Amino acid sequence: MKNYNVGIIGATGMVGQRFISLLENHPWFEVTTIAASPRSAGKTYEQAVGDRWKMDTPMPERVRKMVVLNVNDVEHVASQVDFVFCAVDMKKDEIKALEEAYAKHECPVMSNNSANRFTDDVPMIIPEINDEHMAIVEAQKKRLGTKRGFISVKSNCSIQSYVPALNPLRKFGITKVLACTYQAISGAGKTFETWPEMVDNLIPYIGGEEEKSEQEPLKLWGHIDGDKIVPATAPSITAQCLRVPVSDGHMGAVFVSFDKKPTKEEILKTWKEFHGPAQDLDLPSAPKQFLHYFEEDDRPQPKLDRMIENGMAVSIGRLREDTQYDYKFVCLSHNTLRGAAGGAVLLAELLAVKGYFD
Repeated sequence: MKNYNVGIIGATGMVGQRFISLLENHPWFEVTTIAASPRSAGKTYEQAVGDRWKMDTPMPERVRKMVVLNVNDVEHVASQVDFVFCAVDMKKDEIKALEEAYAKHECPVMSNNSANRFTDDVPMIIPEINDEHMAIVEAQKKRLGTKRGFISVKSNCSIQSYVPALNPLRKFGITKVLACTYQAISGAGKTFETWPEMVDNLIPYIGGEEEKSEQEPLKLWGHIDGDKIVPATAPSITAQCLRVPVSDGHMGAVFVSFDKKPTKEEILKTWKEFHGPAQDLDLPSAPKQFLHYFEEDDRPQPKLDRMIENGMAVSIGRLREDTQYDYKFVCLSHNTLRGAAGGAVLLAELLAVKGYFD
């Protein structure tokens, strides 16, 4: 596999930091360029981040003295790299315009943001689930007038807890889903030090999250028709999303009904055997076993289980029949690893293997 020079735009925030730490020893991707807001530009990365480094591991030596570029100096940043990871914190329309500007400068964009998730020809990919959506990139490049520049996005972190568990069960004809998510504070870019009001507390509202949780799975399960991805029309999904006092790890409580109700044994077997292109291609960031099922009644738990397979697997537990739906279960994923930066790195690995950065 060839090596790629990578840029991180929005490198000083929590997800940007996660990209920096994840890519420290990556076998294919080398961070050569970092960019952030104009107020950070011109400083070294160490100066720009200051005392806001949120990762458990130390800041990698090789980025400390890198000079931060201005994220708006698109032509200069794009000329330095083979592609960029985008984790900027700006208004949605500004992000959309910025990502498109990078793509038009022939720089592929792996976005962690929601701005382009519902752009018709932008693929939103979980590598184990809908890799076939990569094919829409050709239509997007035609629209943008580019040879190699395009945008690809990863999905919202909350759906990464429960959609991977539902996906292989679609063969039984899922008719309706109720999902309640219990989301960690790092999803808001916060820690307990910076958000003390979350200690011993719970907030029953996360702006825009329920709409994303109900609509994004349908795009993942949609199909390409001409120059756009057409979302699936079923199953019907309803969601409630709560912020809970947990540092990392989004939980989901899921209720599901089927056309052809499977047995509990059939569901467990389906989960155990499920794998996708990420596993088949042995991508560097891919979990060997994507879905882990716990027999214990009190698992999975964020503190114990969020780091399974380097935080890139999804844990499931408490599968049982329900009185109103066919079955219910709980699941867990690490929201800044599988759900954010790690998911974007895995997506980039898939695109690299398939030649999209060449």
